[in-house]
Amino acid sequence: MKQNKDFFEAVYQIVRLIPRGKVTTYGAIAEALGAKQAARMVGWAMNASHRLNDVPAHRVVNRSGMLTGKMHFENEMDMQRRLEAEGVSIMDNQVLDFSHRFWNPSKEIRVD
Repeated sequence: MKQNKDFFEAVYQIVRLIPRGKVTTYGAIAEALGAKQAARMVGWAMNASHRLNDVPAHRVVNRSGMLTGKMHFENEMDMQRRLEAEGVSIMDNQVLDFSHRFWNPSKEIRVD
């Protein structure tokens, strides 16, 4: 269990660095942590993050920019509303101009 807790905290540290108006993916976070196959575990961490006020979980989407985590927010529209408040356009539950909005933690930060 401690190993999962440590992994989750490492995920949260990366998510806290995502700039306003940008998004990243579960897989990109996993890859930045050296656990490329752990995208699903990143998803579990994001689901568990909603009790933390300082983790912008709304900025994490799936590999094609879909808001797949929206059902884990208090209100299903919260994820979209938060992104739109940061200037991110959403259509049909997908980030428009995803390649422009994508923030790659492997290129932007150094994870030890």
